[in-house]
Amino acid sequence: MTGTDDEHYFSADPSVPFERIPVSTTVWDLDLSLVSGSGVFAKGRLDIGTSVLFKETEPPSLRPGARVLDLGCGYGMIGLALGLAVPEAYVTGVDVNERAVLLANENAAKLGLGDRYRASVPAEVDPEIPYDEIWSNPPIRIGKPALHELLLTWLPRLAPDGRAVMVVGKNLGGDSLQRWITDQGYPTTRIGSAKGFRVLETVRA
Repeated sequence: MTGTDDEHYFSADPSVPFERIPVSTTVWDLDLSLVSGSGVFAKGRLDIGTSVLFKETEPPSLRPGARVLDLGCGYGMIGLALGLAVPEAYVTGVDVNERAVLLANENAAKLGLGDRYRASVPAEVDPEIPYDEIWSNPPIRIGKPALHELLLTWLPRLAPDGRAVMVVGKNLGGDSLQRWITDQGYPTTRIGSAKGFRVLETVRA
């Protein structure tokens, strides 16, 4: 996380002036042209952690109609890549930052994914819907208690045999988080490691 604007990314309504900033990158052989914004995580760039997540994984193979959650979606990079790479899937983005939700939905419409992707604030997500997969670059900097609460809110929404894929900085507690999630009853393994980041896979038995 760099730059003063990013300090506001986990606020519901960032105080910095709203400026849209384009981002172009290639992930999973997909060329993505998105719009990020001030006050939203990783404005103007693909952050290192998310780039590691893409490089250390492949798009999942899912059944038609599968549901995927992008937890802490920001302007939509992970969830929109999933929507393009896995045309069978319906993707829900969730973020407390209302500006991020706006941008993610705008990007989805621009990419023609408006019928299979929707970003919302947590209160607007149907609590009864299970998810086949959860993908996330979680907001570690909200602090350990809040992060644990976040994960214990959303991991139980995994369908039986569902999985979560997350990227976490080693120096931000990636290894201890892996052990903690496993101790909560969600077996978690490291499936990738690069540039100081761990890519973790969590399964629901």
